[in-house]
Amino acid sequence: MGLLERVRRPADLRSLTPAELDELAAEIRTFLVESVSKTGGHLGPNLGVVELTIALHRVFDSPTDTIVFDTGHQAYVHKMLTGRQDFSGLRRRGGLSGYPSRTESDHDVVENSHASTALSWADGIARANQLAGRSDRHVIAVVGDGALTGGMAWEALNNIAAGQDRRLVIVVNDNGRSYAPTIGGLALHLDSLRATRGYERVLHWGKHTLQRGGAPGRMAFEALHGFKKGVKDVVAPQGLFEDLGIKYLGPVDGHDRAALEHALARARDFGGPVIVHTITEKGRGYVHAEADVADRFHAVGVIHPETGLPVAPARFGWTSVFAEEIVAIGRARSDVVALTAAMLAPVGLAPFAEEFPERTFDVGIAEQHAVTSAAGLAFAGLHPVVAVYATFLNRGFDQVLMDVALHRAGVTFVLDRAGVTGDDGASHNGMWDLALLRLVPGLRVAAPRDEPTLREELREAVAIEDGPTVVRYPKGALPEPMPALQRVGAVDVLARHVGDGGQRVLVVGVGAMVPTALDVGQRLADQGIGATVVDPRWVLPVPTALVDLARGHDLVVTVEDGLEDNGVGSAVRTALAHAGLHLPVQSHGLATEFIAHASRPEVLAASGLRAQDVAREAAAAVVRLVERSPAAY
Repeated sequence: MGLLERVRRPADLRSLTPAELDELAAEIRTFLVESVSKTGGHLGPNLGVVELTIALHRVFDSPTDTIVFDTGHQAYVHKMLTGRQDFSGLRRRGGLSGYPSRTESDHDVVENSHASTALSWADGIARANQLAGRSDRHVIAVVGDGALTGGMAWEALNNIAAGQDRRLVIVVNDNGRSYAPTIGGLALHLDSLRATRGYERVLHWGKHTLQRGGAPGRMAFEALHGFKKGVKDVVAPQGLFEDLGIKYLGPVDGHDRAALEHALARARDFGGPVIVHTITEKGRGYVHAEADVADRFHAVGVIHPETGLPVAPARFGWTSVFAEEIVAIGRARSDVVALTAAMLAPVGLAPFAEEFPERTFDVGIAEQHAVTSAAGLAFAGLHPVVAVYATFLNRGFDQVLMDVALHRAGVTFVLDRAGVTGDDGASHNGMWDLALLRLVPGLRVAAPRDEPTLREELREAVAIEDGPTVVRYPKGALPEPMPALQRVGAVDVLARHVGDGGQRVLVVGVGAMVPTALDVGQRLADQGIGATVVDPRWVLPVPTALVDLARGHDLVVTVEDGLEDNGVGSAVRTALAHAGLHLPVQSHGLATEFIAHASRPEVLAASGLRAQDVAREAAAAVVRLVERSPAAY
C-alpha cells in the first residue's frame, strides 16, 4: 500500500516523517498525472500546490479550521487528502466535481470557479466566528495570484485589515499565472518581490561582514539597515500589504514543505490577519506541463501521460473560427480593439494579440473593469470587442446595463462557452446570459448556428455603433454548415415540411440548438405534421420577420440552451402578443436551477432538450389544437 492510500483524513498526515512526506508528494503528482490524463481537468494548477496543500493540512485542522480556495480548480490535492481518491469519474456525472463541493465533503466550503471571491468569504466566516466567540479556529483563504487582479479581492482586503483580532490567514499562491502569465500592476509587484531574495542575502552579508569592521563598519550597516523599509516599499509589495494593516510573511518557497509549515504556523499563532506569500511553479514535476509556455497545462482534455499529447486531436471549433475572423476584421479596421479578463488564449484572442499587441488589453480577472473600460474606448472613437466566457459576463452585468447600454456605446461582447458546457458544473454553464441580457434596453444578441453564420454575425456586430451587441456560441467542435433555403428579413428559413394540414408548427432554433430544431421539424413531418424550421440569427430583440413568419402557423416551438424563464421563447411569446397574434408558444430551455457537472448530452437529456422530447411535446400540442377546433383543420 502506498502512502497516499494510507491518508484518509488530514490528521493522518501528522504521523508521517519528513521523508515520508516527500514520498507522499511524489505519489500525489504521479496520481494527478495518471488520473487527470484519463478524464481531463485542471492539471497544472494542482501539480503546483502539492507541498502547499500538505502543509496547510498539517498546520491547520480542517474542517474546524475553514479552508477556502480561490479559485477552486486548485483543490484536487485537497480532495485527495480529505478522503476522496477515486478520480475515475472526475468532472463526470456522478463522479467528483472539478471544484470544491459541499455535497462531497465537510472540508469543502465554497463551490467556486469565479475568481476573487474567497477573501470576501473568509472575511464573513471570520467575522461570524468572532461574533460567536469561536476563538479556537482559523479561516484560511488560498488565493491564486491571478485572483488578486480582481477588484473584489481588494475590497475584501480593505475590510479584513480593519479586523485586527480576527483569525484569518491569506495564502497567496504566487505562480505568476492565472490561465497564462498574470497581468497587471500587482503582478509586477509580485515579480519584483520574487527578485528580492538577493537583496535579503546582501543584507544578511552586511550584518555579519560590516559589523566585524569595527565602528565604521557598524555605522555603515546601520545606515544600510535604515534603508530597509524604504527599499522594500520600492521593490516589493510587503509595504503595500502592511500599509493596509495586514501582517506579511514571505516570500516562502512553495515547494519547501518545512518552510511552508513554519510560515503557516507563525501566521496561525499571530492572532490577526496575516498574508503568507508563497512562490510555486504551475505544472511542477511533470515535464510536459513545465515545457508548456502558454499555460503550463492549466486545463487539459484526455491526454497520453507519457507524451502530454491529446488522445483525440480537437476538431476545429467555435473559438478557432472567432480567432481567425477577429484577426481578419482587425486587419480591415484599425479602430477595432480587443479586451479580455485573463483569458487571452482560452477565448481565442491570442492570435489578435500577436498581430495587434497595442490594440489588445488583458485586464486580469476584472470583468467589471473590462466592460466599463470598453465603454470608454467606444466613447473615444474605437470599437471594442470584449471576449469572455458567457458565465463570466454575469459579473459585469451592471456595467453592461449602466455604462455601456445606457450610453448607447458601440461595444461588441463575444461570449464563448455559452449555453450548457457541462463538465465544470453549475458555475461554468453559460446558461444565464440570454435571460439577463434580455433586460438590457437597446442590446442586440446574435446566436450563430455554424461557422459561416459566426463569421457573418460577428462582422454584423462590429458594424453596429449605436449600442451594444453580443455574439454567443457554445464550447466545442463545430457542426456541419446548415445553409438556409432563403432569408426572410433577418431570419433564415432552414426547412419546410408540408404536412396533412399545411405548415402548422414554426420551430425556432437558437444558436447551438438549431440542429435539434431541424431534427424536431423532420420528426414532426414524419408524423404528418407540417413544420417550418427557422434560425432568427439575431435572437434578441425578436426580429419582426419572425413575427411575420409565425402568422402562417398554429403553434410556435422554441428551442434554446439558456433559461426557459425569460429566455428567447419568452421573448417570442411577448412579441407575438404585442403584434396581436395569440398563438400558443411552446418554449423549451433549461430550468432555473443550478446544474451539476455532467456532459452536455447528459444535461440536455435531463432537461428534456433532445429532439425526440421536443417533437413529442409539439405533436401532443398539435393534437390538442385539432381536438379543440377540428373544423379549422
